[in-house]
Order: sequence, then structure tokens, then C-alpha cells
Amino acid sequence: MRFEIATESRIGRRRSNQDRLVWRESAESLLLMVADGMGGHAHGELAARIATDLVAQRFSLIATPRLPDPYLFLARALSDAHAALAAEASRRSLPEIPLTTCVVCVIQDGIACWAHAGDSRLYLLRGGRVHARTHDHSHVQQLIEQGVISVAESLHHPARHRVFSCLGGAAPPQVDFSRKYPLQQGDILLLCTDGLWAALPEAELAGLAATLGTTSLARALPAAMIRAEACSGPDCDNLSAIALRWQDGPAPDGPGGSIFSDEDIERAIDEIRGIIRSSKN
Repeated sequence: MRFEIATESRIGRRRSNQDRLVWRESAESLLLMVADGMGGHAHGELAARIATDLVAQRFSLIATPRLPDPYLFLARALSDAHAALAAEASRRSLPEIPLTTCVVCVIQDGIACWAHAGDSRLYLLRGGRVHARTHDHSHVQQLIEQGVISVAESLHHPARHRVFSCLGGAAPPQVDFSRKYPLQQGDILLLCTDGLWAALPEAELAGLAATLGTTSLARALPAAMIRAEACSGPDCDNLSAIALRWQDGPAPDGPGGSIFSDEDIERAIDEIRGIIRSSKN
């Protein structure tokens, strides 16, 4: 695997940084993860740290040198992280279970797939445009899809930080899985918290895609952070992102390549629901 990667995390105008990010590489697999501890709840920073640490540890343990099934890895790792937050709350006698949103991506055989809970996002940027992205588990996303508000209006909506899925809490999370995306040379994956994406209008995001396609990620990503901080002003949230530029050729066609398998995703969804139910009993 050949790729360029850059990471950046900033506190913004908050008292602490409750974001966490991690990436890991084995000989044949790659893991990317961003988590945003929910600051309106107790111990958001703890939740993000536990989730990223656990998923990274699972990857290092299993990807030797590759994951047998990336979708099942995502399902099991996120369900284990969800259960770990409840266990930590019990161990510490916390009044509330720590909560975090997250997005996790696995790349193997030149194919990316991802899962997310909440409003931490992944963008697949191709040819200077947004080719694919996650859709938030949030009230404002529902309003956008219903045609009640526009994307521009959502950025200032009073309920813009209200999410209905996350790791932690009493209810099992809603975790959405992507289809398989064979990567092309020059593709960019951008995983980020809402401190970054909520500060940049869609037009600027498209411009960011073009900039990332022609500039070193180590220079472009901090520049995007600075711009987001300036746009957010005194209300600037924590900002964190991982940007990866894929430098290998296209993934080969064939089973597990460019063919999308609904069965893979359905099996992963069933897996995460079953494990979470077991962890609550």
C-alpha cells in the first residue's frame, strides 16, 4: 500500500479537547478512526479515548497481516467499544455513561469501507469533488432530508449538535456501514469531527477537495483547520481530522473488489445488534 497521510487536532475555543484520532497499519490493512467525545455529557474525552484505544488494539490484534472480514471487524470493534464505555462507567461509579460519536474506515486490497455513529464524518474526495460521504445521525440531517431546512440553514440551527446515535449510553447505537469503494489513485479520504465540517460551507469543502488534490496533506490540512477556526470565531469547537491520499492504482475487479455485496453489510449489521444485546444481558 502506498499512501500519504496527515493528522491534525486542535482545541478550538473549548476548555479541553474531547476529540481523539488514531490510525494503524499492518502489512495488508489500514485503519483510520476519528472520535468526538460528547461535550454536553460527562467524560466525553474519556469516551473518545476508550473507543479509539479499543478499536486500534483490536485492529493490531486481528490484522496479522489482514482482516478476515473488514465489515465484521467494524461491527465487533464498535460493539465492543460501546460495551466498554458502560463497563468503565460502572467501574468508576460514574453517574452517566461516557458518550462519543465516531467514524472508522478500513482499507484492504485497495478497497475502503467504513462505519459511523453520530455526526463524525468521512468524505471520499475524487477529482476535486465529494464522491461519497457519511450522513449524520442527527435531528438537522433528518430535517434536511425532509426538505424542511437547507444545508446552509442547518449550520446555524439550534439543534445542530443533537445526535441520536453514539457509542455509550443505555440504547444500542445506530451504526451505518458504507458499501465497498475501490480506491483510485489520487483519491482522498477525509475523516473529521463536526468542528471542521460544520465550519466550512459546501463550496469551501469542494475547494478543500481541490486543494488537497494538488498540495501536500501536511500543508493543506492545517490550512483547512485555520480557516475553520476563523469561520467559527469565539464558538469554535474542537477540530480533528485525518486526511489520506491513496497513491496505488485502482483496486482489481473481481469478488471482493469492485463488486458490492449486500450480504456482507447485512451480516455486519446483524452481528453488531446481536453482540450489543448480549452485552446488555
